[in-house]
Amino acid sequence: MAEKSKILIIGGTGYIGKFVVEASAKSGHPTFALVRESTLSDPVKGKLVEGFKNSGVTLVHGDLHDHESLVKAIKQVDVVISTVGSMQLADQTKIIAAIKEAGNIKRFLPSEFGNDVDRLHVVEPAKSTFAVKVQIRRTIEAEGIPYTYVSSNYFAGYFLPTLAQPGVFAPPPPRDKAIIPGDGNPKAIFNAEHDIGTYTIKTVDDPRTLNKIVYIRPPKNIYSFNELVSLWEKKIGKTLERIYIPEEQVLKEIQEAPFPINIVLSINHSVFVKGDQTNFEIEPSFGVEASELYPDVKYTTVEEYLSQFV
Repeated sequence: MAEKSKILIIGGTGYIGKFVVEASAKSGHPTFALVRESTLSDPVKGKLVEGFKNSGVTLVHGDLHDHESLVKAIKQVDVVISTVGSMQLADQTKIIAAIKEAGNIKRFLPSEFGNDVDRLHVVEPAKSTFAVKVQIRRTIEAEGIPYTYVSSNYFAGYFLPTLAQPGVFAPPPPRDKAIIPGDGNPKAIFNAEHDIGTYTIKTVDDPRTLNKIVYIRPPKNIYSFNELVSLWEKKIGKTLERIYIPEEQVLKEIQEAPFPINIVLSINHSVFVKGDQTNFEIEPSFGVEASELYPDVKYTTVEEYLSQFV
């Protein structure tokens, strides 16, 4: 057995970051988390960081905006994973610069964790956010840094508890009506955050994922909006009224909605109306599929996920 790579996670206290840190520590990789001094005094993030320490994670003090601390942290590891949030995506150029200077990194996974940004039909305001991710990809490639891009599709925890209903922010999913953008037929992919962490860590030492996009597309998690509603109906033994919103109206709602709801709506338009998660084949020249590479991972299916709300 080759030794497991040492992994540094930047943004580990964020929404998806904590799952990546947990998966890394669990799988026996020496795991390092970059934390700012201010994070330790934050009541919520401080607790998370305490949890990291208890699971054997090494805390490294540093900051995206402190080049020296970043280089020092990166020199201790083999792989860097960024899980920074949307407001910090552009700052990943600072990670790229530090990786270049450190000169020892076998692989960099930038903060992606969504749709494949090179294969999208997306309108503003999400378009600008995705454009930043595209720019980061091109910079990594231009600098010759070995990479893996993880296209995890939808976070189940964001969409399934409310069946992606606009203005509904807490479970359980609706039991009377479902508002469906477009005709409800394009297929989307919903993955539990825990599984996204697991698959992400599996890729870091795998030669098959080097300089590739890893798509998390497990067969049992691919559903159209119509199929999702039907599955929920079956679970609760009740038929929902389906209200279909034509694309023109969806686009109008995106333009009129406040931030950050407008971003969510424009991503939903890209996925549920344009089918951007499933409207292309994964070609071996650019991508691989996670559940095929790692059939041993017992992922949470959409059906299992929805059962908790019945």
